[in-house]
Amino acid sequence: MTRLLLAVPALLAVVALSGALRPPDFAAAESTASDTVVVSGVGSVKTVPDEAQLSLGVESRGETAKNALTANAAVMRKVIAALRGGGAADLQTEYVSVWPVSGRGGAITGYSASNSVSATVAVEKAGELIDAATTAGATDVSGPGLSQSDSDRLYRKALAAAVVDARERAEALAIAAGRSLGAITTISEGGAESIPYPERASVAGEAATPVVPGRQETSATVSVTFELR
Repeated sequence: MTRLLLAVPALLAVVALSGALRPPDFAAAESTASDTVVVSGVGSVKTVPDEAQLSLGVESRGETAKNALTANAAVMRKVIAALRGGGAADLQTEYVSVWPVSGRGGAITGYSASNSVSATVAVEKAGELIDAATTAGATDVSGPGLSQSDSDRLYRKALAAAVVDARERAEALAIAAGRSLGAITTISEGGAESIPYPERASVAGEAATPVVPGRQETSATVSVTFELR
């Protein structure tokens, strides 16, 4: 009996100690945590393209594959010289091909050779360059693909506008909920896109093949999480 009476105070001490070390009150912690709002922002920049990408090719015929290639090379050298003389940059061969030409009954009557190069030129010279290349002997012209030489800078500008747009959207939501915005907790970059924007600009080289650059829109999207107060 004596041992039992001595054990009771010790048990009470253990209970008191365990109460002091009890887990934190999670409900209280949740009540002090900040709420957040997640919004998407879109930004865009409209500019006139200043570069044109062209593809220019030559097709030649010959009795043999060698004849076709030789004739093709002679004309292609003139086309390349015309492109360089017209200020084209980033010239690059796209493909060289030779194939047999068949007549009636499937008999081979000769060979055809084709060679194509790509080039980049200032958009205001695109029409003149097309004319120069075809005068030199180009028989296949495609393009132009229009772009901005400083596309990275334009995209970063669109990104900054997207963040501003996201903040404005978040502020509208916060006001509607009777709250105010806090700090940004997370921000992620979305996609980028460049699309033609139908607006007439000056025609390059009125006496040459007309190339109308119009305008392009570079856009960016972001996702931003704000704290709510």
